[in-house]
Amino acid sequence: MEDSALMKQVRYIITRPCLQEGSLSLLKYLDSTFPESGPATLVDDRGREYAVEVDRAARRVWGLRALYHEGNLGVNDVLLLTPQGEGRYAVETVVKPHASPLPGSSSGLDRQPEARRVVINATPHVREVRMEQVRPQPTREQPHRETPPARENIPAEPSVTVRLAAAPEAGTEARTQAQATANLGTTAPAQAGASTAPVATRHDPRPAPRAAAPLPTGVNEQLTELARLTGYRLTTPAPGIVRLAAELGTHGYTVQLALSADALREPAWREGANYRLLVLPESERPQGVPRLTREALGALIEHARLAPLSPLDLHGYWKAGNLDLESAASISELVGAHLAQRGAFSFVLLTLAAHPAHSVITVSRLAERLGSGVNLAELQTILDTLTRTPFLALTPLPGGQYLLRADVRDLLADLAEYAEGVRRRVRTSGETVGARV
Repeated sequence: MEDSALMKQVRYIITRPCLQEGSLSLLKYLDSTFPESGPATLVDDRGREYAVEVDRAARRVWGLRALYHEGNLGVNDVLLLTPQGEGRYAVETVVKPHASPLPGSSSGLDRQPEARRVVINATPHVREVRMEQVRPQPTREQPHRETPPARENIPAEPSVTVRLAAAPEAGTEARTQAQATANLGTTAPAQAGASTAPVATRHDPRPAPRAAAPLPTGVNEQLTELARLTGYRLTTPAPGIVRLAAELGTHGYTVQLALSADALREPAWREGANYRLLVLPESERPQGVPRLTREALGALIEHARLAPLSPLDLHGYWKAGNLDLESAASISELVGAHLAQRGAFSFVLLTLAAHPAHSVITVSRLAERLGSGVNLAELQTILDTLTRTPFLALTPLPGGQYLLRADVRDLLADLAEYAEGVRRRVRTSGETVGARV
């Protein structure tokens, strides 16, 4: 029974509108958790009960203000919800860790300013945000003092440029879930005498020109692009019908899409597909007809260009039978999580680049330099990753310390050469196989 309950546990990231309204947004993945409107009760780990109201029409759960207040919860903190019976749920809270202050830090002059998110550009589907440090004006010289070799001549903290996966204009709060610190690329640290910091562009395994290209306008071109990005095999069994096949063995399935109502009368429409949907504009909602909206299709392409999406990620949405902008907004949460992990990894690397090779890195000091941009749990995972192949950048030491084995710039150069060598071998292998075929 206990294992069954754990399987039903769902994770919800608290957003700013949730805190302001004392509510919870009913995203697509929460439909099975809150299947009906009406009163419900949340019970925290101390046995305190909170009466809430589920409103499926408004896609909200109201009455969580007391829970948020008593738990001192903030944006990006997490609720773990476990159904315990009809209208009753166990709720656990996970507070995002913050970096601990340095022991013995007595002066505010030693503290690095926290990163702030600043929106510098926005489109209907993508928002560009920069993590910047608020640097004080150089009004006076800093007093000279002896520092350990690992912390001498440390340049200013790097800024982090991030791209945020956001849902298209849908009028729902679901798109806020993808806007939780989703980082995409980074800028290099400023060099002495340079007026601007050079930008290190993101290298994606997919061709960069295609990723930067405008969205296709025709529905056939859009479906072709979606299939290319996500790994479906696209065929056209009849005029006006497109079939997307996820060839994943026992995990495979097939989606059949009708591009017009006339295609529903084709004999091929009822053949060889697990799911069938009609492609329609967002404004059209025919009763009893599973649909994929043109607007959601465009949003899916943008999400897949930002981060990898697979047929396994999309399977549940085809099965639900209504892939619209609201569904696309919940998919953006997956994309946001991926980009946030990538951005955090880049931020840690840039901060490590401020240390010379063969220096000792203390986790608590590194966490202080990172501020709230990366929490302690993420930092520990990233540092552990950097101890393993192919990085081998760090060696663990007792007492929460690591040895930086090489300069980060040299490390990245070696990794680039390694990746290029593997890429050439893969390309040569592919050409050889193609020639044999």
